[in-house]
Amino acid sequence: MGSQPYLAIRAINVFVRDQERSVRFFVDQLGFRLAYDVQAQPGERWVAVTPPDGTAVLSLIAPKKDTLQHKLIGRSTQVVLFTDDVPARFREWSRRGVRFSQSPRLRRIRIETEAAADGEKAVWGGVSARFRDVDGNTFLLASFDAMTQAVEMQRRVEAERLEAEHRTAREMEIARGVQARLFPQKSPRMSTLEYAGTCIQARQVGGDYYDFLDLGRERLGLVIGDIAGKGIAAALLMANLQANLRSQCAAASDEPARFLRSVNRLFFENSTDSAYATVFFGEYDDRSGGLRYVNCGHLSGLVLGADGTVERLGSTATVLGLFSEWDCATGERRLLPGDMLALYTDGISEAFNSSGEEYGETRLTEALQRHRKEPPGALLRTVVDEVRAFHYGEQNDDITLIVAKCRAG
Repeated sequence: MGSQPYLAIRAINVFVRDQERSVRFFVDQLGFRLAYDVQAQPGERWVAVTPPDGTAVLSLIAPKKDTLQHKLIGRSTQVVLFTDDVPARFREWSRRGVRFSQSPRLRRIRIETEAAADGEKAVWGGVSARFRDVDGNTFLLASFDAMTQAVEMQRRVEAERLEAEHRTAREMEIARGVQARLFPQKSPRMSTLEYAGTCIQARQVGGDYYDFLDLGRERLGLVIGDIAGKGIAAALLMANLQANLRSQCAAASDEPARFLRSVNRLFFENSTDSAYATVFFGEYDDRSGGLRYVNCGHLSGLVLGADGTVERLGSTATVLGLFSEWDCATGERRLLPGDMLALYTDGISEAFNSSGEEYGETRLTEALQRHRKEPPGALLRTVVDEVRAFHYGEQNDDITLIVAKCRAG
């Protein structure tokens, strides 16, 4: 939806002698509807009527005698009522007893507009008629062709805009649901590793990605990625990358480098020249506790040792999808009981507070250490809550985090 605040005219005042009699005139003779009728306080009644389309409200006010407002009763209200057929409305209202001081006639008026050339005035022509209410207040009934067309065109444009916004919102909600299904729906069970992941998107859809892949032979693939860009474009690339990773993961347990070369080739061939993703892929062996990993230009993975040490698993290759010819090195590390692996995206590290300070790797490490005794799911929620509390203003990037804790088999 748009960001402009709503704006409309609430009511136009019409001064009358008897509110009930005026209500009957507008409702019974002109076909208006009663908008509201409220007893504000003893002796004070608020009553208003509106034409059938509800675009305006006329407040019928009965002022006290000897007031300036009372002197305005029976004069021109400067209210113009528009209709698409003045003669037809004239005949209908005349049959209902409405008094017209001027029968329908063609009028041409000149009005200065920005569209008119310097020194010229736009000429609008139309049919109009004047009528009086029961108190002698005069109104103009008009059908200015150009003005009516402009108003109707504006209404159609606004209706189409609102419909487009509603349709986009519905489509985005569908896309959000579809993307939610791309994240892991179940986690392969490991006897020596408990783990969990989360992604809190800044928009309805985003470009962050995490996954847990069953590689067979008691091996687990831990994947986290960040697509360049935001919104729908990034979400589509994320879906492309996810499909490539899942379709090629059968080769991962044998040779991670070969697996990722295949993923890069498919991603490169199926995306635009400027599309790329940073990815951290880790292969965990549930029997030995061994971790083989490839860091494709992603933020360093963190291994928080049971003894309080912190090891960074830095880049071993460049990003995926940017080059047709691509290769990588593989890192290895054994996770011991009590060790914790954390993988994250820059929505965490680059969250900033009101002073412009980034959350950063250090604060993340400290938060993980403080709450490391919590189970992975609870630990994720705690850390994400701290990041969001630290961040100033609206979340502007996806927040994605994986935590895996090694335990004795």
